[in-house]
Amino acid sequence: MWRTRVAAACVICRSLANSSCGIKRKSPLQNLHLVSRSIHHPYYPSAKFQRPPLRISIQQFSSLNRLPLHKTKLLNVKHGYQSHRNFWLARLASRLLRVRYLILGSAVGGGYTAKKTYEQWKDMIPDLEDYKWIVPDFIWELDELVDFEKLLKALPDADDLAKLMPDFDKIGESLASLKGFLSPGSPGETAFRATDQGYDNDKQFKKVSDKEKIDQLQEELLRTQLKYQRMLERLEKENKELRKLVLQRDDKGIHQRKLKKSLIDMYSEVLDILSDYDASYNTQDHLPRVVVVGDQSAGKTSVLEMIAQARIFPRGSGEMMTRSPVKVTLSEGPHHVALFKDSSREFDLTKEEDLAALRNEIEIRMRNSVKEGCTVSTETISLSVKGPGLQRMVLVDLPGVISTVTSGMAPDTKETIFSISKAYMQNPNAIILCIQDGSVDAERSIVTDLVSQMDPQGKRTIFVLTKVDLAEKNVASPNRIQQIIEGKLFPMKALGYFAVVTGKGNSSESIESIKEYEEEFFQNSKLLKTSMLKAHQVTTKNLSLAVSDCFWKMVRESVEQQADAFKATRFNLETEWKNNYPRLRELDRNELFEKAKNEILDEVISLTQVTPKHWEEMLEKTLWERVSTHVIENIYLPAAQTANSGTFNTTVDIKLKQWTDKQLPNKAVEVAWETLQEEFSRFMTEKKGKEHDDIFDKLKQAVKEETIKRHKWNERAEDSLRVIQHNALEDRSISDKQQWDAAIHFMEETLQSRLKDTESVIEDMVGPDWKKRWLYWVGRTKEQNIRNETKNELEKLIKCNEDHPAYLANDEVTTVRKNLEARGVAVDPCLIKDTWHQIYRRYFLKSALSHCNLCRRGFYYYQRHFVDSELECNDIVLFWRIQRMLAITANTLRQQLTNTEVRRLEKNVKEVLEDFAEDNEKKVMLLTGKRVQLAEDLKKVREIQEKLEAFIEALHQEK
Repeated sequence: MWRTRVAAACVICRSLANSSCGIKRKSPLQNLHLVSRSIHHPYYPSAKFQRPPLRISIQQFSSLNRLPLHKTKLLNVKHGYQSHRNFWLARLASRLLRVRYLILGSAVGGGYTAKKTYEQWKDMIPDLEDYKWIVPDFIWELDELVDFEKLLKALPDADDLAKLMPDFDKIGESLASLKGFLSPGSPGETAFRATDQGYDNDKQFKKVSDKEKIDQLQEELLRTQLKYQRMLERLEKENKELRKLVLQRDDKGIHQRKLKKSLIDMYSEVLDILSDYDASYNTQDHLPRVVVVGDQSAGKTSVLEMIAQARIFPRGSGEMMTRSPVKVTLSEGPHHVALFKDSSREFDLTKEEDLAALRNEIEIRMRNSVKEGCTVSTETISLSVKGPGLQRMVLVDLPGVISTVTSGMAPDTKETIFSISKAYMQNPNAIILCIQDGSVDAERSIVTDLVSQMDPQGKRTIFVLTKVDLAEKNVASPNRIQQIIEGKLFPMKALGYFAVVTGKGNSSESIESIKEYEEEFFQNSKLLKTSMLKAHQVTTKNLSLAVSDCFWKMVRESVEQQADAFKATRFNLETEWKNNYPRLRELDRNELFEKAKNEILDEVISLTQVTPKHWEEMLEKTLWERVSTHVIENIYLPAAQTANSGTFNTTVDIKLKQWTDKQLPNKAVEVAWETLQEEFSRFMTEKKGKEHDDIFDKLKQAVKEETIKRHKWNERAEDSLRVIQHNALEDRSISDKQQWDAAIHFMEETLQSRLKDTESVIEDMVGPDWKKRWLYWVGRTKEQNIRNETKNELEKLIKCNEDHPAYLANDEVTTVRKNLEARGVAVDPCLIKDTWHQIYRRYFLKSALSHCNLCRRGFYYYQRHFVDSELECNDIVLFWRIQRMLAITANTLRQQLTNTEVRRLEKNVKEVLEDFAEDNEKKVMLLTGKRVQLAEDLKKVREIQEKLEAFIEALHQEK
């Protein structure tokens, strides 16, 4: 019975010894006697030719915890043969008990056949009852501490074990032969002695130098590490596929349940709001993000692409490609896709055409963000990348630091890049990923000095050496690479140091091929074989794991403090609002814009409430003001100079036709558009009493100006209007006395207005009369005296000939000039003609007004076509035709306004408002003031605080 217990105890003992691999404390079994250890634990390193198993911690390495790695604990192995006493019986017992252990262990899980074989062989083994003292007492007490029945139930079935059992019959035959061989006086005993005696002679051939042993162990250690690294990668790949299936299954059920955002997406939203709230990342924004900085062409973008597992950034040979900060949010998802914050389009990163489109879109956004005269921009481009197996983190790729401004760059490019980098790195919780090109001299690095200034202690800096493959080929001393990795060549300190390979320099390489090349390089690299680099310091896989761990550690340590800071800021802003605007709602810029938008649309609709009479009166009045000069100067006055009524009517008809074909419709449309503008402006600028909010005035003015600029009258309106005007002017039939009197009144008003203007012009020409000179003590100038003398002379000429034509003959001009010279007044002929024009015009207008008065009773003669009458009132008919044309045109334009143009104007206003709504810069420019800014800050601080609290709650739930 005690043998069975010993065998079971032996099984438990060996499992305990194996499970303690890698633990520094010693197992109680190490206190056993040498012979006991050899018997019960054949894998113990005291065996003569046994190589000790390597104990390696197969976990993902990280240099960010500043703890040393679990070094491989190598047992002291004594190589070569050692002289032993001829305790052949003990050695025999040791070998036999090893076989006995296998048999007994198999008997526990085996069936009847295994047990029967065990009984046969048990009789062949000598009784070792006297060696019971070798096993410590605590072994015999294991049955009280361990439930062997549960262990036996946990073992595989007997049928499965029976298949793995060796052929005991053959083992029995071999042991029988061995027993006869080792009997007293047998050749075996002599052979053992001969072997022991010849040990000293063979020792000199088996001895190995210490250096070779160390190299051998290091190579074996490296092989083991790479082996288990590949095993872990295989397991991760399987886990990635399983997670992808799970995510796809969840993705199909999104319509059945509310989609819950991931932690990294929630955190990225907070950063986006903060970016809009304060683009310079002032002291209020201390939330962590991974800031990627490095010299130009150092490999920053390549490192980010390896972490994102896709070639997503535009590439160029030697030119600056990163022209603005790019925030990349990495998260896990069922599909490898990318999308921008302000776009719903998803780019499939497994398709080359989508990758090319994504790179082109990023390049376009970068160039559009750069202002004229600049090379780089501070505007952040926000991009999200999701995919199976991606490490969750937020990275910001910054423009590469340059040492010299080349041609084509703005003069302040270098300083701008420095200021952008410092603005991101001065955040005390930002993780600085410093990228250094390993293929160039370390002394040429610029970014290391910049990083050391922002993080002197290196508590949040991770140093990455890229292009290590080129460095190993080109650097004469490999120790220099080790010094770079250990931070001995730079003034900066870092939390961790990594070395990566991001390809062979070919932009068409795939991510998978780069990974294979990187793994192959480090597997054969002397940097690892000579222990210049440690396994956890190489490959972008280990780098991404380390950066992600550091990122989330920094997030957990700082996010609650940031939430409290924003809570205090919110309280201060709310208090300020209550004190300054107690009766107003807290409307931010977007809400104010929506309110103003509704007011503007209401005012546009008010245009439809204008009465037709008001429209027609305004249109008719404005149109006559525009065309009256043309009618009087170019139509009426020339026609009135004719000799008879027939010639008068013919001249009028010709000139009206020409006017209608060329100018009148266009003038009418211009008048209508200007009238619509005036009414629109009146509604937009009119104050509504106490309800008026002057904060919208600039916005309304801008909307009005932009709408007027965009609106164009219907082009077909002129053609239809021309036909209507032509028909109206051809009609000469005045139907009743009322229309006749209205035409006379219209003509009198027009002529009186013109006469008044003419009198004013003459007064300016000749100066004040004697009354004004006496009352106001003003005098005439020399030129005015000359004009006054000329006027008097011309008036005498008109009195002598009341039917004088409109123009002076040359001899008349000479006569007037000589008469003036006789009185001592020298006059230029041009001055005489100019003065004549105004004198004759006044005389003609007074005569026309007198004629109008005579024609008041001429409607009866008009009906008889002025037969048997010396009175001719063709000028009254002309003004009636003009008046009727104005009325019909006004009516037509009013219909176009109310039926078409007001609606088109409303549509243009909506388009302008929509464009303004999408243009944040426009809204900031048009909606300004302390009230707007305070409401804007209050809303964003509330939103940030709420999202931070939701993120913290989700973070605690994940824990």
